Amino acid sequence: MTKKQLQNIKDKLEKEKSRIEAELLSMAHRNPSTSETDFEADYKDVGDDDEDNASEVAQYTSDLSVSSELEKTLRDIEDALSSMSKGDYGICKYCGDGIDPKRLEIRPTSSSCIACKKTFTKEA
Repeated sequence: MTKKQLQNIKDKLEKEKSRIEAELLSMAHRNPSTSETDFEADYKDVGDDDEDNASEVAQYTSDLSVSSELEKTLRDIEDALSSMSKGDYGICKYCGDGIDPKRLEIRPTSSSCIACKKTFTKEA
């Protein structure tokens, strides 16, 4: 992978990280006692009647699910950026071979090569 490709992927990851953090902060807050990628969904109180309560619970449940997925993606991005700073980005965590640069351009958070991914997901 060229330095230019690596920089383009890093820029893409940092932009996505900022977008996800902003989205998370619109529905949650950082958990001050844990890592930077741990958020807690906010429960928004909009009223006191039964309809409002049902709406609040539905929104909170939805926010929990969405924030959980966003946190997972944020951790994957942090792992990829950390790997870049260590100099081992693009190396499969299972077999140690290089990950195809085309795969990394499409899915920059990939930590495994296609062969290992297929093996672990039992694809033919």
